[in-house]
Amino acid sequence: MQYLHTMVRVSDLDASLHFYCDLLGLTEVRRKESEKGRFTLVFLAAPEDEARSAELKAPELELTWNWDPEEYTGGRNFGHLAYRVDDIYALCEHLQANGVTINRPPRDGHMAFVRSPDNISVELLQKGEALPPKEPWASMENTGTW
Repeated sequence: MQYLHTMVRVSDLDASLHFYCDLLGLTEVRRKESEKGRFTLVFLAAPEDEARSAELKAPELELTWNWDPEEYTGGRNFGHLAYRVDDIYALCEHLQANGVTINRPPRDGHMAFVRSPDNISVELLQKGEALPPKEPWASMENTGTW
């Protein structure tokens, strides 16, 4: 398993970049804009992590700015922790066998979401290419929120 990033939603991208980059000293390492999804993702790395970020896309802070204004309450501005895993199906089977609810099953062989005992959302991402779809995951519905 490898730690990838922590995602936080921001309401003012410019103010957030000023805080994280200009004041804290993080560096913007890449950006993704989605016209269809109406959001911008900005990935930041600490100065000593820039080389690893360039090579591994980790460890990073992901700022998510939704273009349509939204008021974040109840911790919704904090998104999730993300980890790259060797075998997403095997890990989800292990978690499920130990009582963890798979909130967003790995239907695509690439991504799943679970929650910690404290209700923190955790994203699991398959290392390398997505695995071929596999049951029971391929037809499993989402459970709760993630």
